[in-house]
Amino acid sequence: MENITFSKYPLKSLLIYYLATILHYLFGYFGILIAFDYSSAGKIVSAAYLCFAIVQMYILMPMMVCPNCAYTNKPEMLCISGLNVIARKFFPKGDLNNFKSRSEGILCYNNLYMSAKILPVLIILPFLFINFSWALLLLLISVIGLLLLRIFYIFKKIACNHCLVRNICPNAISMGIGE
Repeated sequence: MENITFSKYPLKSLLIYYLATILHYLFGYFGILIAFDYSSAGKIVSAAYLCFAIVQMYILMPMMVCPNCAYTNKPEMLCISGLNVIARKFFPKGDLNNFKSRSEGILCYNNLYMSAKILPVLIILPFLFINFSWALLLLLISVIGLLLLRIFYIFKKIACNHCLVRNICPNAISMGIGE
């Protein structure tokens, strides 16, 4: 199955991708909330994190990345995130030659995407020493575990390895999957 390229990802792959994403954002949200000991500041910071995570994933990705992806060009195709369906309906078709721009510049989409995954760790970690709780430690371990799962399993085995654009995608190429 390693060499199979999907024009339409199986439902099981999408469910794994989405379950990991949703859990990551929720664990990050609750971890930040607990880190700040449920204070007003904690409510604001955790809500801001959750809003950032949702906006970068469900608005910016279909707007900035998906239009330039091969999966958005044909109605029968379905990518690992399924966001090509949203992009097809709401955003103008882009150019496959611009797909690599997703990783260019400090505020590129790839950096925003990874920031949403790493930010909870950076916020929770110092608070673990300031305001230790077992729940906070468990949430931190869970967020780190989901991040590692995404990088080493979801990207490499479920998503990028079967992607039509892996040979031009900077992410896949950096992981040794693309050419």
